[in-house]
Amino acid sequence: MSEPTPISDPYAYLNIVKNPDGSITRDLTKFPCTPATPDPSPQTPVVSKDVSVNKSKSTWMRLYAPSSTLNDTVPSQKLPLIVYYHGGGFVLCSVDLQVFHGFCSDMARDLNAIVASPSYRLAPEHRLPAAYDDGAEALEWIRNSDEEWIKSRADLSNVFLMGTSAGGNLAYNVGMRSAAASDLSPLQIRGMILHHPFFGGEERSGSEMRLANDQVCPPIVSDVFWDLSLPVGVDRDHEYSNPTVGDGSGGLEKIGGLRWKVMVVGGEEDPMVDRQRDVAKLMKRNGVEVVEMFNDGDVHGAEIGDPSKRKPLFASIGKFISSSAALRCNSF
Repeated sequence: MSEPTPISDPYAYLNIVKNPDGSITRDLTKFPCTPATPDPSPQTPVVSKDVSVNKSKSTWMRLYAPSSTLNDTVPSQKLPLIVYYHGGGFVLCSVDLQVFHGFCSDMARDLNAIVASPSYRLAPEHRLPAAYDDGAEALEWIRNSDEEWIKSRADLSNVFLMGTSAGGNLAYNVGMRSAAASDLSPLQIRGMILHHPFFGGEERSGSEMRLANDQVCPPIVSDVFWDLSLPVGVDRDHEYSNPTVGDGSGGLEKIGGLRWKVMVVGGEEDPMVDRQRDVAKLMKRNGVEVVEMFNDGDVHGAEIGDPSKRKPLFASIGKFISSSAALRCNSF
């Protein structure tokens, strides 16, 4: 089997152009968007709607709920809440992309859960930690919200932070902040689900060298994402991209102490897989209970691009959520 042709121009691959003022021009024609589907029908087992979070920042959130739960005037049981952050290297994409809308709709249906997918400001116009700030602000919005699906249908004592790629990095960092917060009540986070999380570093890992010519997200493309999203003047060994630098513990002891569980999902054909494993090891060393699921043959973000892979993923996440609930009950 012949070696794939290396991607030589990551900017052209990403359809972005760097402007003299430091901003970028994005060509979004490859990323079709889809509106929310607020009206239940036999064809829409999951309904969705958009709500504003912070008008001054133009941040917002798409909520997803199984249609069946909205049929009950008084719901007999509130559903787990999954706060899901989309991917895109902190530089591209939005909540309403067709692929993320489909993924969140399928997740709400298969897990019988409420899903809240917040937007966040993109780099380089808004470099990190702007996305982390917006991710944390979205949690604060949920915490104080009178929105009917949140207040009446979501179990705020059973919340999970989840994200894909850059969204997985975002979920990790928002989780660290949340664990350090003195009080998030009535919000109670039970765990994190890091789906193909986006991590980096200066020195190439073994999987990055092995998969240098990857056609989905090769290291040369990841480098551009980090160059555009990290604070000016730092390198990829900054804590935002490489949590394992230094002692790397940060607030992980608090996450362990709170008895959150963490699920790390990755693919063996993702150049980042070694980094994902290293972060999982770091969490374990700091007393966090980690469930690892690394799938043979899967590329970066496999279940986003291939809907046929979602059912087994959501089945595993369902077991993870159930085991976290059992852990909570046993701790009382």
